[in-house]
Amino acid sequence: MKILFISDLYPVKESEKRTPRTLSNFVSDWKNDSHEVDVIKPNFMLNAFVRKKPFYKQGNYNGVMNLNFWTPFWGKIKPPEKQYDVVIAHMPSGILYADKTHLPFVAGIHNSDLTILTNPLYKFHFKKRMEKALENAKAIACRSFALKEKFLHLYPQFENKTFAAPSGIKEEIIVKRTPLQNPDKIKVLTCANYKKSKNIERVLQATNGLDTFELTVIGLGTDTKKLRKLNPQAIFKGYQPHEKVLDAMRGSDIFILPSKGETFGMVYLEAMASGCITVCSEKDGIDGIIKNKVNGFTTKSSSDEIRKLLLSIKDMNSEALKALSENSFNTIKQYTNKICSRNYLQQIFKIL
Repeated sequence: MKILFISDLYPVKESEKRTPRTLSNFVSDWKNDSHEVDVIKPNFMLNAFVRKKPFYKQGNYNGVMNLNFWTPFWGKIKPPEKQYDVVIAHMPSGILYADKTHLPFVAGIHNSDLTILTNPLYKFHFKKRMEKALENAKAIACRSFALKEKFLHLYPQFENKTFAAPSGIKEEIIVKRTPLQNPDKIKVLTCANYKKSKNIERVLQATNGLDTFELTVIGLGTDTKKLRKLNPQAIFKGYQPHEKVLDAMRGSDIFILPSKGETFGMVYLEAMASGCITVCSEKDGIDGIIKNKVNGFTTKSSSDEIRKLLLSIKDMNSEALKALSENSFNTIKQYTNKICSRNYLQQIFKIL
């Protein structure tokens, strides 16, 4: 199959560190399955400057066509000369670009799309253009089950052409183990850059004073001193390379990140793959893959609720813990890169 993939959330060069690899992983897997995929990265230069994204001159970078625009696609977009079976577009810039080509396309929905569709700042311009593009889309791929639920709450008329398209992890990182073997020293891990939406301070408050819980925090931010005061016993490791993060997960009993406004959250899948009891915010991010009390836990993002949950996990009996770990292991085996990439295309086939 011939696919044109359009998104600004795509690394132009392998050396890029700040651009997530989740969408490029889809493309790599599709290519490995013998699909022909071309990539266009539409780049709004003003937005790139404001967000301090890497800037590249317009051109083809090893199969990624970087196209620079000052304005968000006023006027016409020249349709590609090549024929494609399907156009898949992610992020607002990609969706608006795809709509301008007048080719049949699939719109990939992230949390940023919901921001445009709900924030009053975008009401008179981007919102209308996004809604028109979504009407024109042949299918709509929401990046998580929770995001799909939020999107269909806003636009129930699109239910028949909307599906969830979550990412997967590398199969080789999956390990099987039973956590919580030492109830006198329960290792808790949280991992994220220190942003307000990640609610790391709630985890610090929840674990402060719990003698049997040892909290490790991995990530960067400007509020480290303030965060340390919330739990003087917590271990702050700062930035760690990916392999070190996985090592920390494999040595932890519980992984928790009660963030809000997540599009998906690969870190949760990696925690499940590492054998952690994994906790996320309810009705957000990976909720839907994590099923509360079945293969992990969902929680409200208050310190009191998190504290109660951690204590209840500590009191789990061995049979309940074994069942939870087994369910988590069986779940993560269904969320590998290869399986998720194939499911994405199969959902498109069903709708088209």
